[in-house]
Amino acid sequence: MINLFNNFFKNQGIDKPKNNDNLELLCGLMIEAANTDGKIDKEEIEKIEKVLCETFKEDINEVRVQLDKAIKNYNNSKSLYYYTSRINKKYDDNWKLLLLETLWEIILTDGKVHDYESSLIRRLAGLLYISDVMAGNAKKRALNKISDKS
Repeated sequence: MINLFNNFFKNQGIDKPKNNDNLELLCGLMIEAANTDGKIDKEEIEKIEKVLCETFKEDINEVRVQLDKAIKNYNNSKSLYYYTSRINKKYDDNWKLLLLETLWEIILTDGKVHDYESSLIRRLAGLLYISDVMAGNAKKRALNKISDKS
């Protein structure tokens, strides 16, 4: 399923530039999403690693290094605007929708959606210039992925 999804995006010409700055952005944003409910579970970390490797085609060793940095520096975290402004400059809407869907998957990993998590996604969608309808569809796709794996 993930391969079909990745192939779809490749066929649409959606690629990401490869460098550690981009991985740092993704890790920072995903740790922000995972910690919105006040804790980061091992399951969430594993999900982030898997998503970054499978969906975003990142190297597992680099992912682990950047995730470790993001977790250690979480208290010194940059603002959401810092992350989203850089993402808006580098990526198109399809890639940003994939990112929102991925963030929903991470949030839904623990089986609960907290108000803070929903609020975070709404803020991110706004900062990424993604409509409420498109963000809602990203959540539905994430829910379908999770229920398909169950």
